[in-house]
Amino acid sequence: MGAHLEDSLDIGSVTVPNRLYRAPLLECAGNGPDAVDALIADLEPAAASGVGLVFQGATIVRESGGCAAPGMTRVHDDDFVARLSRLTDAVHDHGGRIFVQLEHGGLRSMETWHAGYRRDHPDLTQLAVSEPPWQLRALDRVGFLDYDPHVMTTAEVEALAADFGRAAARCVDAGYDGVHLAGANMGLLHQFATPFYNHRDDRFADRGAFFELVLDEIRDRAGDVPVVTKVPAETPAPRVVRRYLDLQDGVDLAVRLADYGYDGVVPVQTNVFWDMSIVRGAHPKRAWTDESLRDAYAEAFGSRWRALAVRALNRLQARRMTFDAPWNAEFCRRVRERVDVPVLCEGGVRERREMDELLSAGEETTTDASAAADAVGMARPFYAEPRLGARLLDEHEHTSPETRVVCESCNNCTVPQATGEPGICRTPSVLRERGRLEKRGVYHPDDESPEPRETGK
Repeated sequence: MGAHLEDSLDIGSVTVPNRLYRAPLLECAGNGPDAVDALIADLEPAAASGVGLVFQGATIVRESGGCAAPGMTRVHDDDFVARLSRLTDAVHDHGGRIFVQLEHGGLRSMETWHAGYRRDHPDLTQLAVSEPPWQLRALDRVGFLDYDPHVMTTAEVEALAADFGRAAARCVDAGYDGVHLAGANMGLLHQFATPFYNHRDDRFADRGAFFELVLDEIRDRAGDVPVVTKVPAETPAPRVVRRYLDLQDGVDLAVRLADYGYDGVVPVQTNVFWDMSIVRGAHPKRAWTDESLRDAYAEAFGSRWRALAVRALNRLQARRMTFDAPWNAEFCRRVRERVDVPVLCEGGVRERREMDELLSAGEETTTDASAAADAVGMARPFYAEPRLGARLLDEHEHTSPETRVVCESCNNCTVPQATGEPGICRTPSVLRERGRLEKRGVYHPDDESPEPRETGK
């Protein structure tokens, strides 16, 4: 018999009370005096609604550089990280578990693409695994991006891995139950893993070597804390890309990392570029036409004309990246057939029925061998419904196989984050539906956890 969403799950030494998780999102909380309060407001509602595992979104391991978007939180400072114990305590008070996702953006960082940030930080150096591939250099020549990278030496790669280990140790001391590595979606770990970016001639030419060193550093500095990682397969890569990770490459990498000692893997099909392979769905017309954000888009992309060009590319990507959900299911299933650690599946999951099928707990698929995943997660739907777990778990009377999130996968929440706006739902029809559900009491309004941040626009 397959697992149920309500069943507990062991990830390394930690038992998660159920198999529903809030996948990593951009909280845009930063490191200011209100950062911890902002993180609590974003993350605690999921735990209060019964979600077993909450992933804090991409969190940067160094004091400068490496942020893929404005407002990302950094965990380089002992005093700041110690304050995050308020967040971990808040999640634990509801019986949930919380992992922190650690990241460095490398060539995906703001020092590459954000015009205003480059202007304000002229001395900030981009970190690269190797010289950028010709496709990115071409974008540099036409002025669309700005590449002037520093290719890390072997010693510098080792120092960066040590920073991951130190960041993990700080977070464990602050009460985090585990670590999640941002190993896909074109972050620096992903760049080490793919032949598109990695042309090194030292030991880190091996696509799994940096993943292994980071795990070693975490184990040495943070002890036997559970560590999971995203694992990429670059199946949406366009024809102009000749060298990339195909699906079998992704499976093999996941198997290798599980054998090496990772406590869980999150297989993700993504591109070699930072595009809508990460957040598939509709073209976010409402977000792009928001007059209040026009100047902020121009600041981010360099001018209003460049912002319009990015908008046009976004529209083309929306047409190309179809919402065939759950789009990572087959990748996850192939990995799960070969590993002995939990496989976490996310990517377009929107219904309780889909979750049951991924876990093989539905009426038609009842064998554990047919399961694609050991846990199922969602990201953007938690912008729309911060307490979504209350509608998806059987202990609540409102749950049925037909239960579906109110999120429309319209992406109006994602594009404004390029300007530093918080991750919130901005679509009136979705907000109206959430309001109707709130009036019905499905989100447990008597719970005293903080309210989510105001939707604003």
